[in-house]
Amino acid sequence: MAVTALSHLGAAETCPRLVLKVGSALLVDRAGAVRREWLSSLAAEIAEKRRQGQEVLVVSSGAIALGARRLGLAHGGRASLADAQAAAAVGQIALSAIWSELLEVEGITAAQLLLTLDDLEDRRRYLNASSTLARLLERGAVPVVNENDSVATAEIRFGDNDRLAARVAQAAGADAVVLLSDVDGLFDRDPADPTAELVREVSGIDEQVRAMAGASSGSGMGSGGMVSKLQAAEIAGRAGIALAIVNGTHARPLSRAIAADRGTLFQPQRRDGGRKAWLGGRLAPAGVLTVDEGCAAALAEGASILAAGITAVDGDFARGDLVTVHGRKGDRLAQGLVEYSAGECRAIAGRKASEQADLLGYAPRAAVVHRDHMVLL
Repeated sequence: MAVTALSHLGAAETCPRLVLKVGSALLVDRAGAVRREWLSSLAAEIAEKRRQGQEVLVVSSGAIALGARRLGLAHGGRASLADAQAAAAVGQIALSAIWSELLEVEGITAAQLLLTLDDLEDRRRYLNASSTLARLLERGAVPVVNENDSVATAEIRFGDNDRLAARVAQAAGADAVVLLSDVDGLFDRDPADPTAELVREVSGIDEQVRAMAGASSGSGMGSGGMVSKLQAAEIAGRAGIALAIVNGTHARPLSRAIAADRGTLFQPQRRDGGRKAWLGGRLAPAGVLTVDEGCAAALAEGASILAAGITAVDGDFARGDLVTVHGRKGDRLAQGLVEYSAGECRAIAGRKASEQADLLGYAPRAAVVHRDHMVLL
């Protein structure tokens, strides 16, 4: 049974496997100290869900904030990449220790898993992470996942744990993701506006929904805002995974949100298979192919991308790299694995199949991006 209401998030029958994302502003106070009492209540809630037969994974922020306090770094450790990496290296020890301690009080073994963007962009490493998560859950542990900020660079990182949570949910085969936030959910305008109304359910993310999202974190402590949460909902939704945003500032936040029926639930719109869900969730394309209106219409009907429909090629990529496909107005249509290098794509863009052999020096392939290696966005 699919998760179609907030109440379904708390039951093993409707949501056997759940990912909980905890933001920095919830776990750490403004002085950089752990909000221990609140975190204890969350650990107790996780234990209760486990006793009821629900498997829980945690994606936890807080390492940079914790490390910055211990190292005496300004701006919460985010003044520079070097500061963030150093703060993460120190804070990750403290973060894993507190999760381990508080879950152990509840009779649960915590397992730490540090991931980089590359770990989930590369197919083999993604499958390795998936296997590790499956084995940990099988043995009754609660995986506590965080981005490995001590080695992540500005160019190759998630940058927020909202999207990481959605990718972890994909890798773990979860049924839903709950993003514990410092607001009740998505509002139709700035939540500070007294006329703002909570959007309780979203059945598809379009430009109107995106316009509701602000671009910054409410607390100023974390790196994710509502925009990243919508991106996470899109990633999860392509894999048939529901995603909810609820207020996590209270004790036992999940149970409280369910009892009050207050939050925003994003309904998944499709259920891509494992490989296509992985493709759709990838976040670091190496280039962009822009296509004409005819090609865009054919894509919507399930066609592959042919060279004749390509109007522009951007980026420096090799065969097998991930590329994003844009329409004439810059709208993102799809992404997939390209069959040619960037130089070859530029040489044959807009050309018919009969012309391509002379331009390439060999017989052309069936498509520039084959439909079997592509997912619509």
